[in-house]
Formats: sequence, C-alpha cells, structure tokens
Amino acid sequence: MKTSKRSILFPILFFIGVNLIILFLSRLGLSIWQIERVNDVSGWLPLLLQGTRIDISALCWLFGLPALLSVLLCHSNIIGQIWKIILRLWLTIGSTFILFMELATPAFIETYDIRPNRLFIEYLLYPKEVFTMLANGHLFAVLSSSIMTLFAVVIYWKLSGWAVKSFIFPNWKWRPVMFIAIATTMFIGARSSFEHRGINPAMVAFSSDPLVNSLVLNSGYSVMFAIQQLKDESRSSEQYGKMSAEDIFSTIKATQQRPASDYISNEIPTLTYNEATYKGKLKNIVIILEESLGAQFIGALGGKPLSPEFDKLAQEGWLFENIYATGTRSVRGIEAVISGFTPTPARSTVKLSKSQRNFFTIAELLKRNGYETSFIYGGEKHFDNMASFFYGNGFKTIIDEKDYINPDFVATWGVSDEDLFKKADSLFKQWNKEDKPFFSLVFSSSNHDPFEFPDGKIALYDKEKQTRNNAAKYADYAIGKFFKLAKNADYWKNTIFLVIADHDSRVAGASLVPIQHFHIPALILGNGIEVKKDKRLVSQIDMSPTLLSLAGISGAYPMLGYDLTKNIDPNRAFMQYNQTQAMMKGSDVVILEPKTEAKGYTYNKETQHLTEQQLPEKLKKEALAYALIGSYLYQNQLYKLPEAINSNKNE
Repeated sequence: MKTSKRSILFPILFFIGVNLIILFLSRLGLSIWQIERVNDVSGWLPLLLQGTRIDISALCWLFGLPALLSVLLCHSNIIGQIWKIILRLWLTIGSTFILFMELATPAFIETYDIRPNRLFIEYLLYPKEVFTMLANGHLFAVLSSSIMTLFAVVIYWKLSGWAVKSFIFPNWKWRPVMFIAIATTMFIGARSSFEHRGINPAMVAFSSDPLVNSLVLNSGYSVMFAIQQLKDESRSSEQYGKMSAEDIFSTIKATQQRPASDYISNEIPTLTYNEATYKGKLKNIVIILEESLGAQFIGALGGKPLSPEFDKLAQEGWLFENIYATGTRSVRGIEAVISGFTPTPARSTVKLSKSQRNFFTIAELLKRNGYETSFIYGGEKHFDNMASFFYGNGFKTIIDEKDYINPDFVATWGVSDEDLFKKADSLFKQWNKEDKPFFSLVFSSSNHDPFEFPDGKIALYDKEKQTRNNAAKYADYAIGKFFKLAKNADYWKNTIFLVIADHDSRVAGASLVPIQHFHIPALILGNGIEVKKDKRLVSQIDMSPTLLSLAGISGAYPMLGYDLTKNIDPNRAFMQYNQTQAMMKGSDVVILEPKTEAKGYTYNKETQHLTEQQLPEKLKKEALAYALIGSYLYQNQLYKLPEAINSNKNE
C-alpha cells in the first residue's frame, strides 16, 4: 500500500498527540484512585483543565526544538537522512521518559503522597541502596514498570519509523515563515502565559491538598522543574519573598528574647555567647537519632502502642511533648539536630557544597573542647553525602557498615539497630576507659522501607511482618536494649542522652503542611536529669543548645535555637514540606509558598486541621525572615565558629 505524503511536522504533531492522551489517561487514573481527596477540594475541573495546560507546556518544551530543526534540516539529502534518525531517537527517548515517569508515579505517591519531585532525583544518586530497597519492598512495581518501559521503547521506535516516511518538503522560501510561526507557537505554548512569569506549579495550584496540586502536573514536568530548582537553590528561599539582610537580622533578633549585647561578632551575625546551666565536670553527649520514629508511633505521646520501652524511659527523663521536626528527610533532621540550622527549600546543608567545611556543628564546638567526636551508623557513610559533611565539620570518627564484624542481622539499609547499639556501647566504654569526654551521633536505620528486622524480637503488631508499625516497634525494642547496656556501664553516670526522631514516617496529608506528621518524640536521659514532661512548643533546632547547657559547655556559637534549661518559652516551630514552609507560633501558622503571598491559619491539634484566617503582618514578616536567613547564612558562609576562639570559659 502506498503511503500518503505527510508534512515534515507530522512526526512531532503525532507524538505530541500520543503523549497528550497518555498524560491525560494517567492523570485521570491517578485522580480516580485519589477520588476522595479530589472531591474534597472540588478539584475535577481545575485538575483536568490546568493539567492539560501543563502537558501542552511540557510537550512544547520537549518537542519545540526538534520541530524547528525539522524545518531547517528535513530534505531528501544526506543531512535530511541523518536528521530523520536523530528525530526518531528524540521522539522515542522523550516519549519513553514521559511514560516511565507516569508508570513510576503510583508507587511514589503511595510512599511520599506526592508526584515524583526533587526526592526522586536525590535517590537516584544512590542506586545500590535504592534499588535494593525497591527489589525487597516494591518488586512487582519495579518489574511491571520495567517491562512496560521496554515495550514502550520498541513501540515508540516503530511508530517513529512509520511517522517519518514520505515527507512533502516545503519550498525553501516558505521555510523561514514556517520557522517563525513554529517558534512563536511553541514559545507561547511553553510559557502558557502572557504574564511576567511563565507557567509554574504555583500558578496551577488551586487547593490546600499538596497531592491534588501535584496531580495537576505530570511527573516528567515535576522532576524537570525540580532539577531546575536544584540549579537555583542558592537563592531558593527568595521564592517566598525578598527582604534585606539588615531587615532579616533585626526582625529575628527582636524575636530571640535576649539582649542585643549577647551578639558578639560583627563578622558572624548570629554568633552569641551562651552560659551553660550545669557547672560541673564536662559531660559526654550522645544523640540517638531514630529513623522515621514520629509521634504517631509513640504511646506516651498519644500514638499507637508500639513503644513500651520508650514509654518506660519517658518516666525517667525529660520528655518533650510538643516538639516538631524541621523537615521530612534524614539529612534535614541531622542538619537541625547537630547544627541547629533553620530549614530552607534547598537541599539540606549536609549535601550542599559550601557547607562541607567550616559549617557549624556541635561536633566542631565539642572537638575544640577536647571531646572525642563520632558518627555511628549501620549503613554506608557515603549515603546522602554524610561522610563528607561530618568529616569536614568536626567529626573525628565515622563508623559504618564495613566496621561491623559478623553482625547478627544485615538489611537493605545496613546492620540492625541492635548491632548498631552494641557497637556504640563498646566504643563508649572504650573512650570512657581512656577518660576522654565524647560526643556521638548514633543514627538508626531499621525503621525504613522495606522494614526489615530480625525475627523473634517482638510480638508483631501487624500480621504481615515487614510493615511500618512492626519496624517502629522493633526500633523501640532496640532502644530499650541499648539503655539496659548503658545503665550498667561506667559511662552512664557522666553522659547526657537525647533520643529523637529525624522525621516522621510517610509525611503526608490533605493539607498544605500536614503538621501532625512533623510531631516527633524527644527524650533527654541521664544521671541527674530531672524527670518532667515539657509542654512548650519547641523545634529540633532547640536540642543542641539545650544539650550543651546540660553538659556544661559554655561558649559562643551561631545557633538560633533556645537553651531549654532556661526559663524561656520558644513557642514556635519551623517545618519545611516540599517547597512550602510553615512557622507555627502557638496555634497560629504562617504558610509560605513559592511566588505566593504568605497566608495565615489556625491549627487545631485535636482535629489536626488548618483553618485559614488573617494573621498580623508582623507575624508574616517574622516567618519570612526565618525562611530567608538560612539561605543567606549558607550562601555567605556565615554559619560557623570564628577561626580561633576560646570556646569554653572553663578552659
């Protein structure tokens, strides 16, 4: 059969049509899957209309250049033949990427309650850990997506071959006209707006539910937008609004409940001198950072009955009942707990280039005070760039998976929590015997998808073994075993322990910021620690100043958190959720979204519901100042200790 002649733009238009259908069907299927949440925000019309707008924009960006090149290069000569092959590759690879991202979306939403975004990219940097996790916990999704993607490559390649046959080549005098017309059309389609800025996720967001807003996008667009943001992350906080550096610091200092004389450096704007409450022999500090152990898993905080060991320990120490994580990633928790750093919409400073040396951590401060400093982990130290950050900022010793001899249990993310705590206990005994004060960050990993832990340790909460609830219960079991070891060791009497979560597990919800999933446990234990339940609203960034004060470390540091041993009520917490940041003061919440005016809400802790309301402009300004300060300090490398400082007046 003779093939009819086609326009040189036919392959582009055909593949745009195919991809529009695929993206529409994918969005429709995802929306039906999440029908309750779409219905709750009356979202069908804006979701489908704005979704089509996003798809057209994305496809104009993807296929605009080959459309223009086709006008210039399509001909019956050798250049035209080479261009046909390049065009087929472009159409096949681009369309396969779009389909693959949509196939990967359901599993990603199931885990993170949002379309693939920056987190998707960051995980690709660690293929061994991620693919092992996927193989152990999401095997069907991996296999089915892989098979369908391979089929798609073959089908798209054949379709592209069919589409590039029998062109009608336009007269050369018309090609400049075609070029201008196509360039104009593609530019307008890609921008999808005649306003100052082209289309972006904030422009098509219409609800208070982040998942529904993400369904408006397509996953390929979402990931490419995230890549663009990574390039611009040094200025990422500016998307919330602008404020001069002078205004940022004056606003924040006015909220810090301390005299201006406390700020002791012209070079380092947040550097203050801080007098410790405890005045005796310097104490050891151990931070046990628990993977994904949110308040929802802690009985003592009103969560599920999965924490009998923690609940018993809570009767022996200082329990914070109203503390909130700064983010949803482990590195964000690390940044907050050991550096006291406020969150930003950029990646955590653990992963950024300018913070790999001379960035403040309490390890660096304690090292200057003669402490043995360490990071003890059961997985691989390179993950999330932890080794580089720790070695460059005061940590002398790093223990990772290769340092465990014949561990009892090894899972996807490393050795079990029990193996981790046995190693920590042995090192603490060694340093104590050498009469060295020590600081250690001990980071657990068992409570992580695919939730692998040793058999026979706990009575399962869920019938199926590898679940979040069972892994959380095992994590609690291991905490109990560690403290039995610690209480029988000589180092117990001179050590301050903090047990705290890095973040909650699967932070999600039909709210701009699901505040209930930032609520975490924090418990300070040790010889001489007063038993109490603390109801003050506090943040992870308050933990390091408090630990230093309890350990007897008086000194200068740039942290903005509060020493909670003092008679002071911070009554605020900061939460970064994807590209949204919240500042909560009491029950008032200011939410900052990219390129959008700050909005005020009231948070009801009982119903876990945010209700929009007018809040004072002063409060919104304070929220913006805190959102901007981290990026400013990082970019200008001002979050540090002075080069030479007598850190401790006891010396």
